[in-house]
Formats: sequence, C-alpha cells, structure tokens
Amino acid sequence: MCGRFRLSRAAKLAEHFAIDLDDDWVPRYNVAPAQNILVIRQHSEDPRRFGSEMRWGLIPFWAKDASIGYKMINARAETVASKPAFCEALKKRRCLIPGDGFYEWAKNGKTKTPFCFTMADESIFAFAGIWEQWKNLEGKIVETCSIITTTPNALCADVHDRMPVILPDDTYDLWLDPGYQKTDAICDLLKPFNPDLMRRYEVSSRVNLVKNDDAACAEPVLIGR
Repeated sequence: MCGRFRLSRAAKLAEHFAIDLDDDWVPRYNVAPAQNILVIRQHSEDPRRFGSEMRWGLIPFWAKDASIGYKMINARAETVASKPAFCEALKKRRCLIPGDGFYEWAKNGKTKTPFCFTMADESIFAFAGIWEQWKNLEGKIVETCSIITTTPNALCADVHDRMPVILPDDTYDLWLDPGYQKTDAICDLLKPFNPDLMRRYEVSSRVNLVKNDDAACAEPVLIGR
C-alpha cells in the first residue's frame, strides 16, 4: 500500500509539471490519509494542466457517507478497472499526485522499521491517481482521490508486498488526457517503477506519528550510532 509520502521540494515543482503554483506552498514531510493533498489534472476542453487540493481517500459518488474514504486511499492496479468505486474514475478522472518520497514499514516480529523510498537523484515524481466528486448532506461538492498501487519492484519487495505506481515523465500527457478512455492501454501504465532509478534508506520512528510533519521525518537513520 501507500499510506504516507512526502512532497518537500517546491523549487522545481511548477517547472516539472508545467503548472502555476502558489507562492505560499508549504513543504510536506509526512502526508497522511484524509489530509488535503496537491493533485494535478488536465482541463477537459484543452490540454492545459492545473493543480488543486483534494482529500486523500476516494469517496465514490454513490457513497452514503464520507467514512468510506478511509478505506480507499489506494486502488489496486489489478482490479482498478473492474471495481465499481474506481472504474469510471480510471476512464475519465485520472490525476497526477506529486511526491518526492514515500514511506513503507518493514515488519520484524512486533517491530516495524520505516523506510523512505525516493528517486536516486532525489527528483520530484508523480504517483498515478484517480479522483472523484461526492456531494455531502449540505450539498457541498467534495473532491477526493486515491493512489494506485501495484506489485513491488526489487527495491521494495523485502519491505512491503505493494508499492505505489510511479509514472514515467513521458506518460503524463496520456495519463492526464480525460478524452483517452482505452482501459487496457491505461492499465498497461500501471507497472512497478524501475528500481535502478530509485533508492531507499531507513528513517526514524518519528514518521509514525501523523502530527510530526517536518524535515526530521525524512532524515536518514545513521546506522551504528
């Protein structure tokens, strides 16, 4: 699964995704489900990208209440095209979810050790996301999203049995195009990312607590000290 990630580098965010970004954007080091996160979409009338905030945890339009979103922070690549909660979003409402690292916990008995996974060059990347609109009892439209996961690559496999889908830069246009609805071709993009282009390192248990959202969450643990 993917239950925590970071988006800490703003310097090249707007350039990488070709979007405008508010000057008051705040770096995040411990993004958690149910929080508002940055997503990137494409206008349906023209191929222009824009960024906005959505709640992490997809709420299907037919849901009775918002609590279902806590169970839908991730969608599995193997079933996203067939699950009623996700299939229409996969066809028509895809988004990029920017990040520059994600966390997974390795289990060793009763102990869980957190690791941070990044690009080898520490660059910004994009998770494959889908989004939905839901109307609450007051009639307000709430936009929510989910990160798609897949089988782990060689770098992740001994830590967790799932990893988020990270999309190569050259697939952004196809993924974002709301007019492109060939499910088979879309699902072909949902593959484990090349492990040779990634790195991982152990971080402290500080990241375990959602209230901790600072640079210390992503600092490497110095082994042997």
